[in-house]
Amino acid sequence: MAVLLQGLVLMVAGMGIVYFFLTLLVFVTKVAMGGVARFNALLPDETPKTKPQVRASDDGANIALAIAVAMRG
Repeated sequence: MAVLLQGLVLMVAGMGIVYFFLTLLVFVTKVAMGGVARFNALLPDETPKTKPQVRASDDGANIALAIAVAMRG
């Protein structure tokens, strides 16, 4: 019975440590988020570059070419 009690104490202690660590992690993350937002003006994000417009190709000609190649060989 003593071994079962030791196992229970170890489980509760382990889960307590995990809960404490996760709570600390959430707190540190929120503080870091506030710090990053405060100093964002020093190094602002770059504006995304627009990609050049891609012209739509004529799929009909490609399909006709594929059919012609398939019929030939």
